[in-house]
This record gives sequence, structure tokens and C-alpha cells, in this order.
Amino acid sequence: AVVSTQSGHYGRAGRASMIRLKEVSRHKFFEGEQCVFEHSSNELKCNMKFGIYLPPNYSDTASVGKFPLLYFLSGLTCTEDNFIVKSGMQRFAAEHGIVVVNPDTSPRSSDHPNEHEDFAFGSGAGFYVDASQEPWKSNYRMYSYVVSELPKVISENFNVCPENVALSGHSMGGHGALIIAMKNPSMFKCVTVFSPVSNPCKSPWGIKAFTNFLGSDQNAWEAWDATCLARTTTSSVPLNILVDQGEIDICLEKELLTSHFIDAAEKNPCLSVEYRERKGYCHFYPYISTFIEEHFDYIAKFIC
Repeated sequence: AVVSTQSGHYGRAGRASMIRLKEVSRHKFFEGEQCVFEHSSNELKCNMKFGIYLPPNYSDTASVGKFPLLYFLSGLTCTEDNFIVKSGMQRFAAEHGIVVVNPDTSPRSSDHPNEHEDFAFGSGAGFYVDASQEPWKSNYRMYSYVVSELPKVISENFNVCPENVALSGHSMGGHGALIIAMKNPSMFKCVTVFSPVSNPCKSPWGIKAFTNFLGSDQNAWEAWDATCLARTTTSSVPLNILVDQGEIDICLEKELLTSHFIDAAEKNPCLSVEYRERKGYCHFYPYISTFIEEHFDYIAKFIC
């Protein structure tokens, strides 16, 4: 079914959109609605799915005001489904009245050589960069998708406030959230990340992805590395960042390198970073679901 963007339940009333959405699923969830939609992506050259949670008081009419918005970027191997099913975020999105959007993690339906052979690169692992190397540069453009195309889809079809937007992510998605926010600080009131891949120029996951997507020039990688950006990013207003890290995360020392980002960010007055280390917690969704409420409380201070 194609949802009407002119007068349907989800569309912004009184304003037609040229972007057509196909409804994949819809379920009542803490008195709101958890939905999944699909649309044709120009950046990624395929149909892309995204989840969107509409809180209990959501309405498409301008008279009720526009709703604050949170984007959540997922990690390696994930689709739009993981965060919806495993995080428990809907309870807290409902309490704060926040619309939550979570996209898939890579293009789908392409079949480049070796695209589907490694969990840490290719399908399910787009690393939120714009690839510059063949064959990836034709459609592996997750950065532009998240920064430009997806926000347009959301703003034209849902009643959200572009001035009250936050960004969050986990692991590879934490990397994506950090670099996107530092490259576009005026877009987001705050950023929160769980166990972020923080210095991909120096981690095996990052080195493999960057070599394939960006080429062999390691200087070019620095524009897509959170630790490198933390040393150079500037902003007229400090960017508020919450970094959450499990103490016994099995990926911490080799792949995440979270301390590298913290050390760099602490020296940059344009970044206001709060770091929370969780004793006894690991990398995966039991950890995320334990502390997701704290992230919503932090986010709500800035966008609600």
C-alpha cells in the first residue's frame, strides 16, 4: 500500500510530497505506532527501508506543533529491524513524545564482488561513508543518504521539527553518528553513542572498509574518522555528545578504541563530551536496552 502524503495518517496535512512511501508494517506500541516504510533511494540506487516510531500524541496536523526527532544508526550486520525489536526504545520515545527514525545500514539488492562475504564490510556494513572507489561509489553512499536524502523523506512525509533533531548510534552506527554530527554540527542538538567505532583508521574493521570504499590513501580516511575529526572540528556552539561504553566490551581494545576519541575530544572546546563507562557490560543489545532510558533522558533535555 502507498501511504498518502497529502491527507493520510502519516503525511503532513495540507502538503503534498513527491516522495512515495510503501508501508511495510505497523504495530501499536506503548500507545504509539511502530512502523516500517520503504522508498526508492536515489543515493543508494535501491529500495530502502526505515523504521519510524510515532509517539502516542503524534498527529500530522500543524496545529498540534511539530515533533522532536531522533535518528538512530545501527551497527554491523543490522537492518532497520534490530533496534526496533531489541532496544526497548519505544517506551521512552512515548514518554518524551519523540519521533524515532532508524534506517538500514547499507544499500541492498546490489551484487558487487565480495559484497556479501564479510560481516564487517559490504552489505549490512556501509560504514556511513560516501565511497570513492569502484564499484562501491555508484551506490555505497550512506553518508549522503543519512545527511540529505533521508531527512528530506522524513520532513516531507511526517510532522517533525527540523530544529529539534538528535542523532544516536551503536558500534559502526556510533561511528556514523559521531562523524555525521561533527561534519554537520548545526543539524543536531546533541549526539549519543553506544560503544562507537571511534578510530577506524587504526582498527581492522575500519581499515578493511576504508581501503575498499575510500582507496589506499590513508590521509583521505581521516575525513571519515571520529578521532581525527575531533581534533579539527569547529562549531560556533559546542556539540553535546554522550559516549556510553561497556567496560568488558570484547571489541573495545582492538576495534572500538573509544579512549582515542575521548582523549581528542577533551582537547577541543567545540565538543562537550560526557563519558559513561558501564562496569560489567559488554557490546550487545542487553547493554543497550539497559541504558537506553538514560540516553532518551539526555536527548530530551536538548530537543523536547
